[in-house]
Parts: sequence; structure tokens; C-alpha cells
Amino acid sequence: MRISIFGAGEMAEALGAKWTARGHDLMIAGRSPDKAAGLAKHLNARSGSFAEAARHAEVALIAVLYQGMDYTLDRIGDGLRGIPVIDCNNPVETEGFTLATPPGVSMAQRIAGVTGGHVVKAFNLCHADVWRMSAMTFDGRPLTVPYCGDNPDALAVAAGLIEDIGGIPLRTGDLRHAHYLEASAAVIIAQLFGGRPTRTVFNLVDDQPTSQRQR
Repeated sequence: MRISIFGAGEMAEALGAKWTARGHDLMIAGRSPDKAAGLAKHLNARSGSFAEAARHAEVALIAVLYQGMDYTLDRIGDGLRGIPVIDCNNPVETEGFTLATPPGVSMAQRIAGVTGGHVVKAFNLCHADVWRMSAMTFDGRPLTVPYCGDNPDALAVAAGLIEDIGGIPLRTGDLRHAHYLEASAAVIIAQLFGGRPTRTVFNLVDDQPTSQRQR
């Protein structure tokens, strides 16, 4: 699958490395062309402009700090219209660890409104170090990865990409529920800033075998 990643930071590197290992065709675009090119070389992928990455994409990942979201969305425009767009971002300010978006409005919904893409919120509840783990297992349980969105095809793509990195997909609702995933991230981010290890996670725990869980 052709995946374009907008952003060249730790999340782009951690997720991109696992996706290239599974045979996906990646292109990296970012505010710094040199940084994007360096990451692309590291991942054995390609780099390009925002417009080139939009044309390349069968699915896109937007992985930038929320402070840089306006810049990124301005350059993407509606270039991702009609395709799956995965949003792993958290608009959380780190002084009071509260959401920087207006009440009831998620970053994911904003991205959907600007790009016209079929946005799925996913991968936002863990530090990049978790995604780098060769086996994302905690207390003997594989990591459950919540995701939400409106479009069935985009949700199926996101679930497949979650499985590609070794996670267990857990659908948590439609795109309106992205606000709650972002709020949940504020809790875990506060814990990380408070000194907990970067591999600290929330995980789904029940008495059912993993094979019986539903997406």
C-alpha cells in the first residue's frame, strides 16, 4: 500500500519503520525537506513535497505537533480528499495537560474538514517508544489500539495498519469519539511528563482470549 506520512518526527519514524518492514511503499513530507529526506533514507523510503506526498498516497498519516498543524494543513489543502487519513496527533498543552481545541471539537474533525479525507483517529495513546517495541506486550497481553472514524473502508484500512505493527484494533466509535481519545491522551501525557516510563500504556484487560476480540 502507498502510505504518505506528513511529519518527520518520532511517530513518523516508529510507525513508518514497521510499515516498511511489512512491504508498504512510504513517502515522507515535512516542514524541513532535509529532515524528511533523512528519515526517508533511514526507512528506505522516499521523500517529497506536500503535494507529491498527497498524490502518492493511498492512505496518509498526519504526524505533526499540534502547533504545526495549521502549516501542514495549509499545504495539504484538499489533496487527500476521499482517501483514508490517519490522525495520531494530540492537541494537548503541557502546562496544565488540557486540550488546546475548543470544547467538543477534536483535531481529527478539523483535519477531516480541511482535507476532505476519511479521517480515522488512531495511534495517539502511546509514546513512539511503544510503537518501536518488537513485541508490544504488557503483562503477557498484546497492546489494544483504539481507533475511531466514520468511513467503513477507512476504518478497515486503519485496522489493517494497526495489525501490521503488532497491535489489536479496537473500534471505539465514529469520528465524534475522537475528542474522547484526545482527552484520554492528555491523561497519559501528564503521566509521562510526571516521570513514568515512555512505555507506559493504557491497555484493554478482560477474561477473553485475544482471538475472540472483535475489531
